[in-house]
Amino acid sequence: QVHLVESGGGSVEAGASLRLSCVFSGQSFGQYDMAWFRQVPGKEREFVGAINWSKRTLYADSVKGRFTISRDNDKSTMYLQMSSLTPDDTAVYYCAQRAGSGSFFSPNSYNRWGQGTQVTVSS
Repeated sequence: QVHLVESGGGSVEAGASLRLSCVFSGQSFGQYDMAWFRQVPGKEREFVGAINWSKRTLYADSVKGRFTISRDNDKSTMYLQMSSLTPDDTAVYYCAQRAGSGSFFSPNSYNRWGQGTQVTVSS
């Protein structure tokens, strides 16, 4: 059974940086496309960025140039390095494993999710 566990969230001031981690427990992590999403109460889950099995990355326009996704297949871990954080980045951040097809941007394309980690950015 595959489990995804996020960590690294916290409360920071605007302009700060944070690095989130997502540990994948299971086999064949390196074969999966992975992604980060975020969600605030009352809103739909929002695509942040993704990294495919060959380490190509894709980002939402709102985070492009500020966030960087990477993966370490030996550690079965994906990272989200966030910099120049603003209050608009406040959300619960989730990592997800892509099911194998469908749009990278849609939560419906992902079949496994972590429990989420809260990021709060104050002004």
